[in-house]
Amino acid sequence: MPCHPSLCALVPGRMEAPQLLRLLLTASVLRLAQTANPFVAQQTPPDPCYDESGAPRRCIPEFVNAAFGKEVQASSTCGKPPTRHCDASDPRRAHPPAYLTDLNTAANMTCWRSETLHHLPHNVTLTLSLGKKFEVVYVSLQFCSPRPESTAIFKSMDYGKTWVPYQYYSSQCRKIYGKPSKATVTKQNEQEALCTDGLTDLYPLTGGLIAFSTLDGRPSAQDFDSSPVLQDWVTATDIRVVFSRPHLFRELGGREAGEEDGGAGATPYYYSVGELQVGGRCKCNGHASRCIKDKEQKLVCDCKHNTEGPECDRCKPFHYDRPWQRASAREANECLACNCNLHARRCRFNMELYKLSGRKSGGVCLNCRHNTAGRHCHYCKEGFYRDLSKSITDRKACKACDCHPVGAAGKTCNQTTGQCPCKDGVTGLTCNRCAKGFQQSRSPVAPCIKIPAINPTSLITSTEAPADCDSYCKPAKGNYKINMKKYCKKDYVVQVNILEMETVANWAKFTINILSVYKCRDERVKRGDNFLWIHLKDLSCKCPKIQISKKYLVMGISENSTDRPGLMADKNSLVIQWRDAWTRRLRKLQRREKKGKCVKP
Repeated sequence: MPCHPSLCALVPGRMEAPQLLRLLLTASVLRLAQTANPFVAQQTPPDPCYDESGAPRRCIPEFVNAAFGKEVQASSTCGKPPTRHCDASDPRRAHPPAYLTDLNTAANMTCWRSETLHHLPHNVTLTLSLGKKFEVVYVSLQFCSPRPESTAIFKSMDYGKTWVPYQYYSSQCRKIYGKPSKATVTKQNEQEALCTDGLTDLYPLTGGLIAFSTLDGRPSAQDFDSSPVLQDWVTATDIRVVFSRPHLFRELGGREAGEEDGGAGATPYYYSVGELQVGGRCKCNGHASRCIKDKEQKLVCDCKHNTEGPECDRCKPFHYDRPWQRASAREANECLACNCNLHARRCRFNMELYKLSGRKSGGVCLNCRHNTAGRHCHYCKEGFYRDLSKSITDRKACKACDCHPVGAAGKTCNQTTGQCPCKDGVTGLTCNRCAKGFQQSRSPVAPCIKIPAINPTSLITSTEAPADCDSYCKPAKGNYKINMKKYCKKDYVVQVNILEMETVANWAKFTINILSVYKCRDERVKRGDNFLWIHLKDLSCKCPKIQISKKYLVMGISENSTDRPGLMADKNSLVIQWRDAWTRRLRKLQRREKKGKCVKP
C-alpha cells in the first residue's frame, strides 16, 4: 500500500515495513488527513500564511517525525557491564538509545536493547523530549525483540513536569492497568486513555509493531477546529513509553531461548526497539508555516498574523483589538492592532467593550499622546480643542484652549470652536475681558461686575435717615484708637476690600475680599472672597459707613446664620477705613493674644 503524502512523505527515517503502513494508514487516519484538520499537507506558496491577495489564512508547519534525531532517555540499556551480546564500549556490539531515533532502513536496522530482566515484572522506561509543543498524530515503535505483553504510552504538556496516560496495551488490561479491554469513546471521554489487547501478541518475534493514532475513533476528529478538547489531547512536549511486562516463554510450553548471562538453561528477557517515531506537526495554532531555532537554539514557531510566543499563542503588543484565537479553516483569526489614531504605543483588551461592539473591537488605548484622550485617542484632552484643519491622526490635531485662569469657569473649552466657559460678565474666546455693561473687579471669583447705575452709597444718602439715629448709634470717627481690650472683645479682626453690594430683604449684602486675618474664632474666616452682612437700619445711620472699592478694618462678633453665610457687622462692630500704619499694631496684638494676654469676656 503506498504511503499517503500527508503522513509519510516528510517523515525522516520512516520504515518501509508494510506492517507499519497498514497499521498507521487506517481508514480513519486517511479520512482525517483529507478533512479540514491541522494535519493536512499544504502546497507551499511564497508565504503560506497569506493568500494571493495578501489576506491572512490558516497555515501549518510540515508533517514530520518529531522524534528523528532527538535524544531518548532509557531507564535501562545493556552493555554496562559488557555481556556476550552487548558491549557499550564496542560500537559494533553496542545498542544505545540513540538507535531509537536514527535513520533506519530495511537494510540497516539498528536496535536499542535493555538490560536482561532478571526479576519480573520489571518496568523499563523510554522518555523522549520533543523540545516544544507538537500536535501528535501517532506514536509508533518497531521492535527487534518480541513485543511486550504490557505497554503504556504517556504524554507531558509541561516538559516532563506532569504526565498523563495516552494509551495502554495489554492482554490483561483490567489486571495490569485497571482498564477494560474494550471501551467506547464518546464526546464526554475523548481525553481518556484506552486499553486494548491488540498489538500484544508474542509473534512476530522480531519486527513487531505498536502504533497509536491519537485521533482514531475520537468523535470530534471530523471537526477538529471546533474541539478544544481534542486540540489539547493531541498536544505534547514529551512522550514516555513504559514496558511493564514481557511475554514469558514458559507460557508457551517451556520453550527456552538459549543461554544468556544467567547460565545454561536460563531464559533471557529483555526489550529491544529498532525505531521510535512520533508523527505530527510543530504546534503553532494555525499562525505559522514553520518552526525555527531561536537565539537560544530552542525550537519556536515563526509566527505570522501579528502573533507571538513559542506556539503563536498570544497577540503581539498593541494588537489587542480582539482576543487571541486559534486559526481555523474558515477564519485566520489574526490579531488586530488597536485603533489609537497614531497617538499611543500601548493598549489593552477589554472584554466588556468587545461584547458591546458586537465582538468587533475591544482595544483600549493607553497613555494617549499629543494632547489626545479617549479609548481611541480620538478627542482632545481637557484644556485642548480640535483643529479641524488637521486630521485626527496629526500630531498637532489638538490646540490649547488657553482659557484665562481668572475669567474662565474651567479649563475645558468647546471641542469644535475652542470657546472657553466664561464667568458672569466675562466674554472673549479665552474669557479674557469684561462684557459690555461690566467692569473689572479685583475678585478672582467675580472678576467682572455690573457697572452700577448710581453710586452704591446712594442707598444711604438717598434714604432718609431714621429720626432716632443719634440715640440708636454713633458713627465711628476717624481717630478711633485700637487697643488690646477692644481687640480681645471681638471674635474676628480682618482687613477687607469691598467689591460690590446688593439688597436682600432688610439686609445689605456686601461681596468682600478678605486680605488679611488678624484674629478669628471661626475657622470659616479665611483669606479670599466672602460676604459681609449689615442691617439696612445700621447702614442708613452710617453705623457703619461703607463705600465700594475701599479697604476697611472690620472688627466684630461672629453670628451663625444659615440664611446669611459670611461675616456680620452691626452698630457695635468697628468698620473703619484701612490705614497701612495699623498693620504693625495689629500684628503685635495678634502675638500677644497667642501668648494668652486676652482676658476672656
